[in-house]
Amino acid sequence: MATSIARRLLDWYAGAARKLPWRGHPDPYAVWVSEIMLQQTRVETVIPYFERWMQRFPSVAALAAAGEQQVLQAWEGLGYYSRARNLHRAAQQVVAEHGGQLPQTRRELESLPGIGRYTAGAIASIAFGQDEPALDGNIRRVFARLYDVETPARAPEGERLLWSLVAQNLPAGLAGDFNQAVMDLGATICTPRAPACGVCPVAAHCLARERGTQELRPVLPARKAVPHLTVTAAVIERGGELLLARRPAEGLLGGLWEFPGGKLEPGETLEQCLRREIQEELGVDVQVGSPFGVYEHAYTHFRVTLHAFRCRLNGGRPQALHASEIRWVAAPALGEYPMGKIDRQIARRVLKEF
Repeated sequence: MATSIARRLLDWYAGAARKLPWRGHPDPYAVWVSEIMLQQTRVETVIPYFERWMQRFPSVAALAAAGEQQVLQAWEGLGYYSRARNLHRAAQQVVAEHGGQLPQTRRELESLPGIGRYTAGAIASIAFGQDEPALDGNIRRVFARLYDVETPARAPEGERLLWSLVAQNLPAGLAGDFNQAVMDLGATICTPRAPACGVCPVAAHCLARERGTQELRPVLPARKAVPHLTVTAAVIERGGELLLARRPAEGLLGGLWEFPGGKLEPGETLEQCLRREIQEELGVDVQVGSPFGVYEHAYTHFRVTLHAFRCRLNGGRPQALHASEIRWVAAPALGEYPMGKIDRQIARRVLKEF
């Protein structure tokens, strides 16, 4: 039997559910793709990516058959590129081990790369009607407020408590709608700051509202200072072609292409940094020429200011000493190589100026 909280949320969801392209989709693959894309990314950002992805890779089999570079190119701009690589590997595993059909149980789903407890619960409940709870950022916040949870939400004890509270309210046979209802409530009403308690369908059940602690829940660790790095990059041109390096598969921006360079060390000028980095990465000397723009980007745990320079080789043949491979690419073909945001900005400027 559904709890009062579950009944109110389901009634509210019946009329207030967000219209999203993966909701009501006949293929569980669509739910899976959307859940991976939505990890650490806003819905408004995901929608156009999801629609393009489903056109390009309309099935698990189509994704499994694609090359990694095609997958990374389709993902370009979403960030957290390990999600794309895991999705690709998981699709290949589904084809090899499950006949191309996404497994339906939480435990089987968790055996796939990139699918943890939350994502498995979301897919199992939404796509397959399984009675599985889910706990993403929105659900965590809603339940931390409903029960005025004072335990830090991401500490092991807090996680166990919140999973338990969600499971206690899970309505049998309606877990998918319930999980999506809580997600929507957290995204539209029970927001991180200034929640709209006056229109919340479960306000009467919210202990944090009753006690005036909404803004204090969930309890999260204090934010650490974000490091700021200064980086250089070389736009090395030879006969109308640009030198690109492909980053190693693992790690930040794994598998993407970049204009080679690296981090400024103490006491270096930007030009000294770039010459040293190119020598270390490619085994050649370069002549550092005119500046080619300053670019800013914030990653999850640090910020970057990148200084690009036009450069020419002083002789020698570049080698992939640290990159997985290097390649000379004609300027019009740069769009065919998946890149991070800063390198894509540099590539766009190259197209305008070369």
